[in-house]
Amino acid sequence: MNKFNISMITIGLAITFSAMAEESMTKEAYKSEKERIELEYKSDKAKCKSLANNAKDICKAEAKGKEEVAEAELDAKYKPSKKSSYKAHVTKAKADYKIAKEKCDDLNGKPKDICHAEAKAAMIAAKADAKAKMETSDGK
Repeated sequence: MNKFNISMITIGLAITFSAMAEESMTKEAYKSEKERIELEYKSDKAKCKSLANNAKDICKAEAKGKEEVAEAELDAKYKPSKKSSYKAHVTKAKADYKIAKEKCDDLNGKPKDICHAEAKAAMIAAKADAKAKMETSDGK
């Protein structure tokens, strides 16, 4: 009976420590992931070369936004805190705004103005949501 209890405790501790190891990121894993993000950005940006005019601008904004969001999320995983989580949310809001603004450039006149206003309103709402999440107890 004692061997069974000791085995169960050992298994429980092993599971706990492996879960803790998954939550924290090593410096090497961080560097590796950062390099992967940079390579993915270069690849995404290269795909934009075949496009022209505003489609090219939209593609570039999407590639840059994807890179910035991935880096902010990586930083939040590497050094988890309410502040880093907030920064990741704000970075996503700003990236979405830049992409939306580029998409608005295909429009003219009043529809373009409305599109820009809607994009800005969405960014402001997303930032407010990020701030509210940061102020909660878990920050996620």
